[in-house]
Amino acid sequence: MTVASELAHAVCSGDRRALAKAITLAESTRPSERELVEQIFASIGQRAAPSFRVGVTGVPGAGKSTLIDVLGCRAIAAGSRVAVLAVDPSSRQSGGSILGDKTRMTRLSAEPNAFIRPSPTSGVLGGTAGRTQEAISLCEAAGYDLIFVETVGVGQSEERVATMVDCVLLVLLAGAGDEVSSMKRGVLEVADLVAFNKADGDRVAAADADAASLRASFSISRGAVPPVIVLSALADTGVAQLLGDLTRFGAAARADGSLELRRSAQRREWFDSALEEGLHELFTQRPDLALARAAAADSVAKGSVSASEAARRLLAQLVPARS
Repeated sequence: MTVASELAHAVCSGDRRALAKAITLAESTRPSERELVEQIFASIGQRAAPSFRVGVTGVPGAGKSTLIDVLGCRAIAAGSRVAVLAVDPSSRQSGGSILGDKTRMTRLSAEPNAFIRPSPTSGVLGGTAGRTQEAISLCEAAGYDLIFVETVGVGQSEERVATMVDCVLLVLLAGAGDEVSSMKRGVLEVADLVAFNKADGDRVAAADADAASLRASFSISRGAVPPVIVLSALADTGVAQLLGDLTRFGAAARADGSLELRRSAQRREWFDSALEEGLHELFTQRPDLALARAAAADSVAKGSVSASEAARRLLAQLVPARS
């Protein structure tokens, strides 16, 4: 067996260490390791088990990690195998990330049927990491049937997660004024379920009031009102209802065919992204194209040619001249 086929076999056998290694390779920018990842995916083929992907996004401090911890444990108790891909922001200065979300999932971390992987954004905008899609596919190949993708948590711009999951769960806080934002384009526009977290003690009434306002606002801005749930992950109240709503959402999406349509569109977007990345690497790694790209960039910077014209001329170099 080759290195790639051996690692692919270990991943498909549910080896968590092999899965972690495969994701590390997928996140690498080294050409040799990227080639190895492609071989791993070729060896895996179409053996992935049916899964349900949930993107968990929302404002910082809303308790996303704690909620996933409780939700994941409940799902495992119901017979699921749970994977969590937690994305942490990378520093613009050092490039490093804290990768601390796992520390807030203490119960789930101890579960043998759970896999938690923190990943840095590495400069990618939109709340997810550059290789989140590959990591999801590897988790599915390893037999995880419920996959949570926890975004960075930077607000309305995180709708990118919707391009790689089956359901977007938006976690909000009472009193944060988020109901007004439902009238705007952004993450509230793609949310399939909304949960007001930390509704405990004297915050329950405020959470109920904000949830009611958001439902009313959704009825105007979107017509169809997604489930809006009030809960407390810390007290484990309302979490069972949320898990039930997620389960019903997934079952309905499979039954009416919308899940496969959504994934088909995501695969096409994944292809477009891979093609753009391939073109970028081509113009970076091939010496002649790298020089042409640098010259074109200088011309644009000097104002002697427009950006679109320079790009068109550069791309024309990829097309062989007709005889």
